[in-house]
Amino acid sequence: MYKGSLTGAILLIAGCCIGAGMLGIPVISALSGFIPSTLMLTLSWLFMSTTALLLLEINLSFKEEVSLISMAGKTLGAFGQAIAWVCFLFVFYCLGVAYISGSGELLAGFYFSLTGLPLANWIGYLAISLTFALFVYLGTRAVDLFNRLLMLGLIVSYVLLVVFGAPFVHKEHLTHIDFSQALPVLPIMIISFGFHNLIPTLVTYLDRDVKRLRTAILIGSFIPLCVYLVWEWIILGLLPLYGDFGLKSLIDQGAMASQLLQHAVGSSSSLGHFVVLLTECFAFFAILTSFLGNSLSFVDFLADGLRIPKNAMGTWLLCFLVIAPPLVMAILYPHLFLTALSFAGAFGAVILFGVLPALMVWSGRYRHHLQSYYRVAGGKALLIVIIAFSLSIVALNLHLLV
Repeated sequence: MYKGSLTGAILLIAGCCIGAGMLGIPVISALSGFIPSTLMLTLSWLFMSTTALLLLEINLSFKEEVSLISMAGKTLGAFGQAIAWVCFLFVFYCLGVAYISGSGELLAGFYFSLTGLPLANWIGYLAISLTFALFVYLGTRAVDLFNRLLMLGLIVSYVLLVVFGAPFVHKEHLTHIDFSQALPVLPIMIISFGFHNLIPTLVTYLDRDVKRLRTAILIGSFIPLCVYLVWEWIILGLLPLYGDFGLKSLIDQGAMASQLLQHAVGSSSSLGHFVVLLTECFAFFAILTSFLGNSLSFVDFLADGLRIPKNAMGTWLLCFLVIAPPLVMAILYPHLFLTALSFAGAFGAVILFGVLPALMVWSGRYRHHLQSYYRVAGGKALLIVIIAFSLSIVALNLHLLV
């Protein structure tokens, strides 16, 4: 039996995190400044890596393959299972719409750049969806190998962007500090470390090897933290906060991080054209790596929740259930990338990956007395802190919506 690659597992986690949030974090954090943003990103990583380890603990309490639904049902009962169902479907269908919409539009843009001919967005949506359905159908090993190619493209484009963007950074732009603007950015940063849906899949892929699983979770989530911090340094250091062409002005116009970078170096020169191309490639790879990891875990989730066997016919059905609904939504309502992404993160992700893991571990440890050969340190105090912190993020989201 093939025992999955630790490197592949690390890259799957990193790829799942480094996605659309990469294009939004510098934008939402510009008003708070580089230092507050650094602290919030570090806090988000600590929170999400801890809750991921909690999910690993409860997953290893069961000998059979289980998903979040099964874990919630066995530890929290029917009500917990229903909450997990609702949150999971809401979060991952919204993410599916966002990823299909974003990657499809980028693919149409690439086609136009190469041929000079327009390509309908729905064709890009369909091409991306069919490609991903095929790889997800082939299974975790195929997804792992395909994801490595995508991660290579992501890494190369990211490194080149940093190399060509670094000379434009002004240290004085990084001195702005406003902690009053720091808390509102926390929910989006937390979502940008969301990979928890992969854990049941990785437990099987790495043959329940606790040491390798823990290493994959910690390193796989730490890589995005480093990537985000360097990206923050580049983007926030490129432009002043205020002024006609400052960050605040561009943000008010709805610009994303990639557009901020293009504006800072210009697009009329050869360097500007090269940076624009790199930016589009980076955005494309960032979205695809997230889409691939989420689709793979969504298939496993539905297979467990709907009791669909993962034979040839069952796997095709699962791929259809994962890809078709967001594809239809993306075609009917184009340009939903940012809107769908914001809805996915507003409430569902924090409950699904924050509140529920802590509650499941509490119930598993102290109510059902489940025996797991891995336990996260901290006892009840840690679980209380996790739940309280998660609920405060939900309250903050409610406040921002009012």
